Amino acid sequence: MMKRHSWLAVLGGVAVAALVLAGCGNKSADNKNAVTTIRFTDFSASPDHTKDLKAMIAGFEKENPKIKVDLEQLSYDDYFTKLQTQMAGGNAPDVFELNYENFENYAKKGTLADLSSYVKKDKDFNKNEINKQAYDAFSYNGKQYGMVESFSNVALFYNKDLFKKYGVETPKADWTWKDEQAAAKKLTRKVDGKQIWGTYAPVTMNEFYKVAAQNGGTIFNKDGKPTMNSSANKEALQYMVDNVLKYKVSPSPAEMSGQKSEDLFKNGQLAMVHTGIWEFSDFAKTNFKWDIQVEPGNTQKATHFFANGFAVYNKSDKKEAAYKFARYMSASKKVANIRIKSSWELPALSSKSILKPYLEQTPPASRDVVFKSLNYLTLPPVASGFSKMSDATDSEFEKVLNKSVSPTAALDSLQTQFKQIQSKE
Repeated sequence: MMKRHSWLAVLGGVAVAALVLAGCGNKSADNKNAVTTIRFTDFSASPDHTKDLKAMIAGFEKENPKIKVDLEQLSYDDYFTKLQTQMAGGNAPDVFELNYENFENYAKKGTLADLSSYVKKDKDFNKNEINKQAYDAFSYNGKQYGMVESFSNVALFYNKDLFKKYGVETPKADWTWKDEQAAAKKLTRKVDGKQIWGTYAPVTMNEFYKVAAQNGGTIFNKDGKPTMNSSANKEALQYMVDNVLKYKVSPSPAEMSGQKSEDLFKNGQLAMVHTGIWEFSDFAKTNFKWDIQVEPGNTQKATHFFANGFAVYNKSDKKEAAYKFARYMSASKKVANIRIKSSWELPALSSKSILKPYLEQTPPASRDVVFKSLNYLTLPPVASGFSKMSDATDSEFEKVLNKSVSPTAALDSLQTQFKQIQSKE
């Protein structure tokens, strides 16, 4: 017969085992119902589209109740500094927004998760439904390191009322630099103490690489070597500078007094301005009629192409959930509809039925120009050290506008500076 204390020991053991099993069962149930929280950082929504972004996130969380998105919004000026600091500390967000200009540098450094395997096994995702150039912009060395969320381009915006008032023919699709310049001369005037300029485009690297392309110029050759002081580039910079200094049809930085060109356009002080289609919703508030046209070129057409996408941090321990969110923001029809309704850039989806409401919105009346411009896209230059090169360019161009150096001398100097920057990278 078993002794009493032995029997109690057995009973105790059974009880403990039962508790352990019960605990395991609850843990399994908890894991099954656990919510994964991913951190997401964004720069493009604030301030005008914060509400739209939150609606997109809410839609994702509704379809994926086991994933919660913790949103942090930063201004573009602070964004990359903070992101780099977080990466240095191994504490970057699980998902973060990247523009095309910075994407490749992050991919090269190995900080981005390769999403190729997730894309391959994702039965709910069809990359053929995504704008090809925008999708491919976030691949590197044959691997997909990001999911495009949106893209946009630039057009020539013009004040229809000013053109009509002063009897100037409105911009046409076949306009060249000379046509724009000629119209700008007719429209530049002072009315009741108010200065009106004919046109505006910033004399900076962000604008220069596109204007150079409109003249057949490039920033780098096929081997990645700088070509800043080519004859085509010198002619392009001279055209930009002449609009400000020689013909005075475009305001100088001093004349702008810290105002943005978009504000001058809204105030009726710019007859034409080269800017992005993301301004549609803001310009809709103006009290004059305006429209858009494909940007003029010289030897050929060229216009900006910008793309934003979502990347997943390579050290994230929540990659699958992060990928699901990135894919949703890229390929969801609900997200596309929110973008279209709010005129927040173009959604990644290329379906004509999805984009139809976008074309039907006004202003501008000529929204089809957005898609016509896609035939002339010019991607931003990508190279190691390019941010330093861009800063150097803006500094040299400022000297040109201050008349301390000539356009030719500035580009010759930049050619040397670019080579020096490359040698140190």
